[in-house]
Amino acid sequence: MKTVNVKFGNKNYECTEGTRLMDFFKENDQSYDMIIAGLVDNKLVDLNYRIHRDCTVKAVDIRSEEGMKVYRRSMSFVFIKAVHEIYPHARVTIEHSLGKGLYCEIHKERSLTRGDVELIKQKMQEIVSKNLPFERIKVSIEEAADIFNRQGQPEKVKLLKYSTEDRMYLYRLDGYCDYFYGILAPYTGYLKVFDLKFYLPGVIILFPDVSDPQKVAQFVDQHKLAAIYQETEKWGRIMKVDYVSSLNELVESGDIKEIIRIAEALHEKKIAQIADMINKNRDNVRLILIAGPSSSGKTTFAQRLYIQLRVNGLRPISISLDDYFLPSEKVPRDEDGKYDFEDIEALDLELFNEQLTQLIQGEEVILPKYDFTIGARAPQGRRVKIDADQPVIIEGIHGLNERLTAAIPKDRKFKIYISALTQLNLDDHNRIPTTDSRLVRRIVRDYMFRATDAEKTLEMWNSVRRGEEKNIFPYQEEADVMFNSALVYELGVLKKYAEPLLAKVERSSSVFYMAQYLLDILSYIKPIEDEQDIPANSILREFIGNSCFF
Repeated sequence: MKTVNVKFGNKNYECTEGTRLMDFFKENDQSYDMIIAGLVDNKLVDLNYRIHRDCTVKAVDIRSEEGMKVYRRSMSFVFIKAVHEIYPHARVTIEHSLGKGLYCEIHKERSLTRGDVELIKQKMQEIVSKNLPFERIKVSIEEAADIFNRQGQPEKVKLLKYSTEDRMYLYRLDGYCDYFYGILAPYTGYLKVFDLKFYLPGVIILFPDVSDPQKVAQFVDQHKLAAIYQETEKWGRIMKVDYVSSLNELVESGDIKEIIRIAEALHEKKIAQIADMINKNRDNVRLILIAGPSSSGKTTFAQRLYIQLRVNGLRPISISLDDYFLPSEKVPRDEDGKYDFEDIEALDLELFNEQLTQLIQGEEVILPKYDFTIGARAPQGRRVKIDADQPVIIEGIHGLNERLTAAIPKDRKFKIYISALTQLNLDDHNRIPTTDSRLVRRIVRDYMFRATDAEKTLEMWNSVRRGEEKNIFPYQEEADVMFNSALVYELGVLKKYAEPLLAKVERSSSVFYMAQYLLDILSYIKPIEDEQDIPANSILREFIGNSCFF
């Protein structure tokens, strides 16, 4: 038998041509039981992949973000299959992340009950215990459409019209076929750790805790976030743009212009309502804190809120948290030994709270000015004194963390959480995660305004995500109001910017698999070429340019 050379870690191995990746890892990796997929020359593959040439391989385990994505997709298929077996005519929709789980809905003749959820969970456990294979099969687009028509999945059929390929891979589980935008585990037996929670009107699938994969992650109730998602989905249904295929049809017909105007008008209305809420309590609210993850559009939102506050007769001022960084020698270091300016301990919290207290009591203060070139404050700052009609706007990742403004009473603060909560799904079983939409935004913005290519942005993304998980997401329910900055049409606009940038990421890059994943999603979306209907104050302009604010 022919042998091939495999580089794994810092060692070189020989194995028989045709060896399955799972068998290679089983023989050569002690943490085999955590591995759920692999990278072969930086392309993500499932564990049934057969090594047929000299290559470099890496293990993908469930403690990584990519590994957890594989686990979630695979578990979703088990859930879909279990529902299909118990309620053959029910429709399953995989909706969005919530409370460290995945919120889903089951559409059937009668409402979902706790008893239904328990039955589905038992069926899922049965499927997992049988260790059934997720079979990857290649079919023509026509065959796939026929399968999905028979299974009652019209949104998948509609989306296939926009496929650029003649053939595609499906996954089959015990006779039931489905398509997922990414690979799955090889067998259901890999998915032993999960739980199902009844969450009216749907259900939440809970997955392993990344820090301890033998335990199910503890559910965190996020009722404010859930309400925003429900409102967003309602609007998607009202506008009849809840799937990519619907968006594509509007682009083809030319009716997308009206959707752009409606989406932008909704943003303006929501921002005006937030300004009205602040104005209603203007005698008390002196601080307006805005926080959200990367590429949420915080800067544009803050500018638009400022205008709406002026309409209400207020004269807000802005203070930058960046000017309160400690001298570089006092800034904490991250796990790589680099300065961690995203850690709240990097800020001079004592000075910040002292000056805020003085300001809102009508005193004059000298605000610091941080000079990043020397890693310390500049000798001179600006003098500021505010009147009663001048609330202070503070935008930054720690805005919702009570420690940031501990000296200021809660009733004197108004906290706003902003994120791009995608309302557009590829089909019933494949959502477009909020994280992916934000990443596409950031890739475009970094190239347009920061001279950073897609490869560098992708390389930084996991570090950005870790910072969000630590500094932003734990505090999002502390917000007085949440604002969804996603625009239902935005991926159609971003596509033409992002695709050529992602296509430049070469196979030799460690983030090649991330680029390919995003390209696969974007391939189903028709581009919106005409941008003249996108207003100059749109949040989208923060990423594609020609904003009236910058």
